[in-house]
Amino acid sequence: MICRRWSDLFIVTVFCTLLLMAGLGICADPNGRISSRGVEPPADPNGPTIMLSYDTLKPQKMPTPSFMYFIPLISPPLVSTEVSRNNHQQAMFVSYEKSVVLDSFTLKCEFELQGSGFFIDIFDPNGVIAAFPEEIKKNAPVKNILDYIRLEGEGFGRIDVKGTIVDSNVTVTQVDVRFGTKGKSPVTIGLYSVKPENGRYKYENRYNEIVAKVATLTFKKTDGEPRMDIEVVSVNKASKPNSYIGRAKGFIVNFFIDPIRISKLGNDTMLNFGYALLNKQPSFTFPMAHNIKESKTATINK
Repeated sequence: MICRRWSDLFIVTVFCTLLLMAGLGICADPNGRISSRGVEPPADPNGPTIMLSYDTLKPQKMPTPSFMYFIPLISPPLVSTEVSRNNHQQAMFVSYEKSVVLDSFTLKCEFELQGSGFFIDIFDPNGVIAAFPEEIKKNAPVKNILDYIRLEGEGFGRIDVKGTIVDSNVTVTQVDVRFGTKGKSPVTIGLYSVKPENGRYKYENRYNEIVAKVATLTFKKTDGEPRMDIEVVSVNKASKPNSYIGRAKGFIVNFFIDPIRISKLGNDTMLNFGYALLNKQPSFTFPMAHNIKESKTATINK
């Protein structure tokens, strides 16, 4: 049930971004690079710019929240972002390994997350619950609703980029973002369920809160509807986030998680990111995420 509902939840995230993209006229070229046509650019069309480095002896550090800016891009419901006080989280690439075999290539870029603190993307409950029209129509409980995505503390990860080379034309076909490659994953997803009261679904009435640790997010080039593969490390009750049973549940869940629908803007952005790494670009600028409701410093380091 958690797999199906999790998949259903992310379906909702697509609609707002698709509408946004239709309004901005965004499209992608064969290398996954984004362009716009037929409209005047907005006053500030860009999100954060991160500096990239490929010299392991002189790594360029970047704020971890900027490095993870793709999260609101793939999740169109309104998002509120909280960053811990005195946040010192930084990310940097620490290795670069490229391999070319005949008409294909692979690229492995290991990154390190340093510094104390956390940041969390909190999803608007009204927008997320609206993704379950069948349950709402039946006045039935809505289960496994996405609450937040959180990155806390330090760790190692890796971005794997795959693609093809045809007549000197290079195309990025897949980007994997892996967390916890040398230990625990610092990324968790919160889920909850809610029952209606007098026909209304209130976040305050949530129950069965669940925490899942994320291992890998996978983005693929496609001519159809983009989808993201998710691999988890564990699935636990929020009251017992470190249960050993949770790892067994996570292992089983991975066999049943269907690829989830995501926004074309977010998917194209991650293919662009892989292309930038492949070409050793000195920096990468994210497009603006127009669904950020609020960005603030957390009042407590919760």
